[in-house]
Amino acid sequence: MPTNSAASTAKISAALGSVGQGSVVSEVAERLLAYFTSGDIAVGTRLPAERQLAASLGVGRSAVREALAALEILGIVIVRPGSGTYLRDGISELLPRTLSWGLMLGAPRTRELVELRSGLEVQAAQLAADRITDEALERMKGNLTTMADSLDDLAAFVEADALFHREIAESSGNQVLRELLQSIRSLLRIWVDRALTDEGHAAAALKEHREIFAALEARDPEAVTRTMRSHMQTASRRLLAGFDASQ
Repeated sequence: MPTNSAASTAKISAALGSVGQGSVVSEVAERLLAYFTSGDIAVGTRLPAERQLAASLGVGRSAVREALAALEILGIVIVRPGSGTYLRDGISELLPRTLSWGLMLGAPRTRELVELRSGLEVQAAQLAADRITDEALERMKGNLTTMADSLDDLAAFVEADALFHREIAESSGNQVLRELLQSIRSLLRIWVDRALTDEGHAAAALKEHREIFAALEARDPEAVTRTMRSHMQTASRRLLAGFDASQ
């Protein structure tokens, strides 16, 4: 049963302490993992918000976000859209060293992951076209509203974008596909966060998401396939452009 109390999140924040200089993301991830495997925090506990963790650790929110993404792909935490990040069961045997592989992807693997993600996103959307519920569509409409209101706040825009895509994956009804996509997104998160660099990119992405939403709302598989494929082509170009600029 998930634990979701203010006392629990305050306890986590107080126990972590600030990190020193060096490889900040790796140190944040190892600090979190060490605490999560200490037995002092119950399985199912909701973690403090990124802002609170960043303040407790004395680092920027981006470092916390990237560390949590690494922990998510290892199955240590689970993100529930619209609810928060929670500690998962079965993590006591994991070692901090396992974090390194998720944080050290080279250029060839990154490009392959971008290519794979595109195909899986299209497949998830195709399945969702037949299976999506009115409730899921309503949540996606809320994501679009947040995106429209956050064109000048790219961090908030990216988060709403991610929630939009997670709703599609959930609506596919295929758990393996959903988990594969979540793992790939977690590995690519640092580059996804950097892909949108100005309001123009965000506005273009919003238009693409609205087209996908309209196709899903119409339960039109052909339109869903076309709009998602088009979106993934432009999104992949943006992502890889940010990746190439960092090399």
